[in-house]
Amino acid sequence: MTSETVIIGGGVIGLAIAIELKLRGTRVTVLCRDFQAAATHAAAGMLAPDAENIPNGAMRSLCWRSRALYPDWTRKLEELTGLNTGYRPCGILAPVFEEAGGDRGVREENSPSSPSSPAYWLNKEAIHQYQPGLGVEVVGGWWYPEDAQVDNKALAQVLWTAAESVGVELKDGITVEAFLQQQGQVVGVQTNAGIIRAAHYVLASGAWSNELLPLPVLPRKGQMLSVRIPEFVPELPLKRVLFGQDIYVVPRRDRLVIGATSEDVGFISDNTPEGIQTLLQAAIRLYPQLKHYPIQEFWWGFRPATPDELPILGTSYCQNLTLATGHYRNGILLAPVTAAFIADLILQQKSDPLLADFHYSRFQSQPSTSTPMLTHSANFSNGHQPAISSHHSPLPTPHSPLIIAGKTFQSRLMTGTGKYRSIEEMQQSIAASDCQIVTVAVRRVQTKAPGHEGLAEALDWTKIWMLPNTAGCQTAEEAIRVARLGREMAKLLGQEDNNFVKLEVIPDLKYLLPDPIGTLQAAEQLVKEGFAVLPYINADPMLAKRLEDVGCATVMPLASPIGSGQGLKTTANIQIIIENAGVPVVVDAGIGSPSQAAQAMELGADALLINSAIALSPNPAAMARAMNLATVAGRLAYLAGRMPIKDYASPSSPLTGTITS
Repeated sequence: MTSETVIIGGGVIGLAIAIELKLRGTRVTVLCRDFQAAATHAAAGMLAPDAENIPNGAMRSLCWRSRALYPDWTRKLEELTGLNTGYRPCGILAPVFEEAGGDRGVREENSPSSPSSPAYWLNKEAIHQYQPGLGVEVVGGWWYPEDAQVDNKALAQVLWTAAESVGVELKDGITVEAFLQQQGQVVGVQTNAGIIRAAHYVLASGAWSNELLPLPVLPRKGQMLSVRIPEFVPELPLKRVLFGQDIYVVPRRDRLVIGATSEDVGFISDNTPEGIQTLLQAAIRLYPQLKHYPIQEFWWGFRPATPDELPILGTSYCQNLTLATGHYRNGILLAPVTAAFIADLILQQKSDPLLADFHYSRFQSQPSTSTPMLTHSANFSNGHQPAISSHHSPLPTPHSPLIIAGKTFQSRLMTGTGKYRSIEEMQQSIAASDCQIVTVAVRRVQTKAPGHEGLAEALDWTKIWMLPNTAGCQTAEEAIRVARLGREMAKLLGQEDNNFVKLEVIPDLKYLLPDPIGTLQAAEQLVKEGFAVLPYINADPMLAKRLEDVGCATVMPLASPIGSGQGLKTTANIQIIIENAGVPVVVDAGIGSPSQAAQAMELGADALLINSAIALSPNPAAMARAMNLATVAGRLAYLAGRMPIKDYASPSSPLTGTITS
């Protein structure tokens, strides 16, 4: 058989895409191995981007956009089928068991590219009045009024029925065994029912995607249960979703749904006593009267998880294969926006800018450092020839991209543009470094300082992300003003959405040590103005935490005084910062040699910013290449883990089985 588009996967994502494509006039076939086994059936149906406190900015924006689509999307499905999806814009309550630090009243969680989504703090008295029956240990909580829920099982049935009603061809019990590929195209899929062909293919098979393509999508088992509302309870006692620590309780008409564990056990099925006990203990602590309710049902499912817990969306290495998988715990929430984005991509060849943050290539190493998965030269050339050709298999070391303020980078080395002897040396060095972020002194570019004439035109800003910096600013006020100029400079060079700034406040002209008070003051203001702030600081763990708390995108502790080349003089403090940080830690200033760069990465730093050591080398381009390799080596060493240090010798070869004389 031949179809215009074949979708592999009959869960909420596959069905949502199928309906969207069919309503736009496309002939669609859905291949489903087992409709009842889809992750859709194992979810609780929470639409909770705010309650989940999603840290990744791009993911938060994607979830907000999808939640905003839900009212119209579910209404359309209900009109097509006459069935109820159980969509309820009920808000979500997130109780806490200890006083949460920080603000009270209204908390605005803003993304530069998304509307605000408010949250309200309820103290102990208010939360117990708002939702009676909470555990005595609950001392307050957050109310997220824009979060919602949908009945996941009802939604799955509605989607299947809607797909049938609009004419999607649904084939349940079909297992796709392999993609048939020729010259960068999928020419068919091999199934247990024979070969099925189409003009275009969509992989939406969730936790099973890894069985068809080498994508980093693995099953994450979730156990759940429900309890029945007993007859002696006159009305539903729980009016709204409770989102606790590692537990949630979702009220339905006649039952409460409790979930969910998150277990990295592969496709091992069934509920376990330990898993159910863990859920019940946490749920009873949150809402004690549950212990009197009869247990109704147990079940489990497999969520599709990626290493960064973000979905894989968009084009693939085959021109006619689109990816829509890895949604982990947000598949139901993201169904409407995924369907719209994928349909736009397939039918209109139009890619929403947000899709770039979820492309599968974020899991690939640079070609110069290791062999990437699914490499295709036409798609992944970065313009630089690797110095070393390698044809070995991918290293079995876990790898994840560097994510700063929702933007994804493959390289963990950042470089600068200062101190070079010529523009040509600077261009060659940046190319040799394979870096993706280059910091630029706003004042020096604007004043055309020596060495900075023509700098803005010297680099291809479609391939390099500009990091404007406030170098030369001695006060918070100066730095804020220059940061605003830097944002405008980035816009003039075509980076309309660039809100990054490297914040430097340095009144000390001899040692060039940053001012901690001025840096914190400037950071607070710039975060309020929507900047992604990357502050340059002394290796002060307390300051680093304060900057993270006010919303900085990274912290950038110095290894030693800037431009000194002394290497790591603040190792102990940097280790503390790394241990406590919830944002990327970028070691900035003082690195003088590749060995020092590798050492910083071995500590667990997320990235390095190196300028002087490259620019002042007799051969800057060669040094830039060396720094790139050192950064990669240090990162791999950190991920691999070093051997233990011993006080005595230990032979490399075993003593058994030796030849005796």
